[in-house]
This record gives sequence, structure tokens and C-alpha cells, in this order.
Amino acid sequence: MQKHFLSRLNEVMLANWEAPALSNYGDEKEYSFGDLAKEILKLETLFELLDLKAGDKIALTGRNCANWAVAYLAIAAYRGVVVSILQDFKAEDIKKLLVHSDSKALFVGPFVWKELQKEDLSMLDVIVNLADFSIISASEEQKQRVSEWDKVFAEKYPSGIKKTDIHFEGNADDLAIINYTSGSTGSPKGVMLNGRALSNNVEIAMDLLPVPDDCKRVVSILPLAHAFGQLADFLYPICCGCHIYYLTKTPTPAILLKALGEVKPYIVTMVPLVIEKIYKAKIAAQLSKGIVQKFWKTKLLGKFVRNKVYSVLNNSFGGNVTYFLLGGAALNPEVEDFLKDINYPLSIGYGMTECAPLISGSHPSVFKKRSCGEIVSNMEVKIDHPNSEGVGEVLVRGENVMLGYYNNEAATQEAFTKDGWMRTGDLGYLDNDNAIFLKGRNKSMILGASGQNIYPEDIENKLNNLEAVSESVVVEREGRLVALVFPDEQASRRMTLEDMQKLMKENLQKLNKLMPGYSQVSNIEIKEEPFEKTPKKSIKRFLYK
Repeated sequence: MQKHFLSRLNEVMLANWEAPALSNYGDEKEYSFGDLAKEILKLETLFELLDLKAGDKIALTGRNCANWAVAYLAIAAYRGVVVSILQDFKAEDIKKLLVHSDSKALFVGPFVWKELQKEDLSMLDVIVNLADFSIISASEEQKQRVSEWDKVFAEKYPSGIKKTDIHFEGNADDLAIINYTSGSTGSPKGVMLNGRALSNNVEIAMDLLPVPDDCKRVVSILPLAHAFGQLADFLYPICCGCHIYYLTKTPTPAILLKALGEVKPYIVTMVPLVIEKIYKAKIAAQLSKGIVQKFWKTKLLGKFVRNKVYSVLNNSFGGNVTYFLLGGAALNPEVEDFLKDINYPLSIGYGMTECAPLISGSHPSVFKKRSCGEIVSNMEVKIDHPNSEGVGEVLVRGENVMLGYYNNEAATQEAFTKDGWMRTGDLGYLDNDNAIFLKGRNKSMILGASGQNIYPEDIENKLNNLEAVSESVVVEREGRLVALVFPDEQASRRMTLEDMQKLMKENLQKLNKLMPGYSQVSNIEIKEEPFEKTPKKSIKRFLYK
């Protein structure tokens, strides 16, 4: 770690005082870096009036918006502990996490508050509206003090906020955030990360993906409460002096493409599911045309066709994309091959909340197909008990690794080996350049009848490329492999159930021709509803048997 992210932010604020920092997409109001500094200092004054102390847990939940980022940075600058809770969790589960985290205060967005206000939240000292930082709930004494907020702030800074008032810095070893990875499954797992882990992630991102001077704009797509979105769409770009636009509503493909087209960002960060849907809906059919297939791989005409496709895709994302960053789940190999064929600036990273999140990543110019990039600086990776193919559980240690799970010593001990390596639960191998190649989750691996390791994800990747398949999960039943399939929406509309079942039988034959004998699928079952997913849009595999 070179600098704490707050020190980095301090420098950026002073150098870009009048430049825009945060906006809600579609809203005329925006925070300049000077405005952001003022809002942080004003919230610090609020914390003082509410008698909050350094080290207090302050929870944050709500839809992506500029004020989410302001609240996060204010808590961090005040040396509080951010308790990051996904707004998708049910109200009763959010309450459980507030209790479990020992939170004293809560910033909550209006959308979440509609349901959360029905819960007993008497364990909190104060509740603040994320929309305008007004007080929703507090003691009468606190309300009285807060009524003097503007007056106290004006007395504290009688000449207004000047650059000389900005001294944001943090302690790398202090607990900075508790990030909850789930709502209600078993004992809550609140990942404890210190300032060092967050700051090291920011420095790594800045080194791997330098921001171009002529295009410092970002559209925030991923959930900010998730570690991937927190780094890629917030801490890294804000510490680089970028202007971040927040999509305050669920980003449908239409809204997303409109925002990207207008903002013209230098980086687009997505989970694979989004680009896979775009590929299937708008690109795959065009690529399957005979004339395109004929010229795709030829030397001169192929280059012309691929360049044309590149331009169309890039223009749909705004035309300025220097980095196309994916993470959170495996990318369909067909889509990856397409992106590499047109030389799109693709990079796929690997990480987890417990590493804030980075474990590996690469600049697009050196990114290897099917990999998750190379091990990042200040991190070590080793493969535990590799099999004959070099595949074993991925173990990690280094500056990015969590301190443990908050108030959950049993889960913390289970997460680490006796000699201090953290278990990721992922299976993979390393090549000679320290690039990581993942095969699947340890828990999802199936042991074949003759002892072969069967990775359901490998089968699913091939199945998802077949006609009318939107997504799939391969499970084991009584020693046989069964594929659960949710059909493509367009195919479902035009086909009867009988026709769909016939097509899936044909898909089964095609699939098994692609798989070794020990990975043959015995049956395909059609699901009527999409698979339940995590906020990262990964399928909750444990729900399907």
C-alpha cells in the first residue's frame, strides 16, 4: 500500500476543486470535488452533534446514488466503521444485520425505508434519510442539537470551506468497513476490512487500469454495497479524479445503454450476465449469418468485419471504452471468444468480498483468455492439494485479506488454515505467469463414479451456448448428471412446451458429444422460472438439487 485512499482523495480534491465528482444520472444537480469536501465536513459536524465517536458502527443501505458515496466517505473520514448492507435484502434481514453489527446509526434510502420502517429499530440511536440527510429518527435531545446543525457548521467555518480546511486521512490498521455477504443464511458473515485492504485495492486498480486524461467519466452500474462495485465504480475512480454518474434505478438494458451513450465513459464494469444477454439478443444472430461466418476468420475481409463489429459495440457503450471489466462470475466462453476476436479491451478479474475484493486482474493488453488475470501485488496465491491436472483449492494471503468475520469466530477460524492462508472455496490452477484459471466452486464439484472430478460449470458453459438455453445448473441425482435449464425468453414465446422439450432432447445429444464419457448428462429438465441469484447475478446453486 502506498497511500491511504483518504489521503489519495484529499490530493484529488485539492487538484480538482471545481471539477465534477458525483451526479445522479438524469439529475441536473452535481457535486464538484469542492462540494464533496464540504458535504463530508458537514456530515462530520452532524456526527459530532449526534455524539457519534470514532470506531462507532454506522450502517448504510439504499439504492446507488451520489449521497450513498458522500455518506460512505464522511463515515470513513470521521474514522467510523461503515456497515455496508445490500438494499436487496429483506427488511427483517436488514434488521438482523443492524443488531449483529452493533450499529449505532443508519443511513437509509427511501426505497428501503418503505419496508424497513415497519421493523422495531430501537437498537439504533439515530436514522438518517439518505435522500437529503434529514433526521428520520433520534432522541428529542439529539433532534434539538441537530436543529442547530447549519448554525454550528457556519460558526465552525465562518469563511466557508476552503482548500486549507481539507485534511482527510485514515489509519491503515483501523477497521474501516463491515461488509455483509448474505442476509439470512445461517450465522451472518460480516467481512471486516481495514483501511489497508481498501487502500491497497485502490492502488492496484490505479496501476492496472490508468485513467486516460481526456476521459474521466464513469457510469456506476454495480451495487455499491457489494465489494466489486465499491471498488470499481466508486473508490478507484473517485481517487483518480473521475466524475461518477449513478443510475438511481434498476439498470435495465435500455436505461444502461442510454446512460453509457450519453456519458461516454472510459471504463465499463459489468457482471458477465449483462454482456451475455446483450450478445445473445443483438450479436449472436448476426454472427451466425453465412456471409459473416465466411469472412470472419479470413485475413483482410475478416479484419474489416471484426473492426466494424468492434465499432458498433463500442459506440453502443459510448465510444470511449478503454477498459471493459468483468467480474463476479464466470463469462460464457463463446462471448469471451467473440470479445477477444474483435480485440475488445476485455479484462476479467477474480476476487471476493473477503479480499476487498481483488485477488487477480490484468490490463486488457496482457489478459489471457479463460483466465482471471494475474495475482495482484501484495497478494500471494497457492493451490492446495492439486490433482494431476494441477487443480486444487485456491488459497490466498496478503494485504487485501480480511481481518475476519464480525462476531463470528467459528466462521473466521474455518476460513483460514493453521498457517494463515485464507480458503476461497474456489477450485483452480496457476500457469507459469501466475495467471489464475478457475474451474468452479469446491462445494459444487461432483466426484464421478471412477473418481474423476466433474466441474458443473464446464458443462453449463457448453449447454448455455445451445439453442433456446438462457441459463442452466447441472446437479447430481443418484449418481447421474441432470441439467436444469431456464429457456431463452424469445424461444419460450414462439414455441410450445412440446416443441421446447423436443429441442432440449436434441440439445442433450449435442451437449454429450462435447463432453467426455464421465461428464455425460442423462436428462435436461425445463424450469419455468429464472434461477434465483445473488446481487452479483450468480445463481444460488445451493437451492437446486
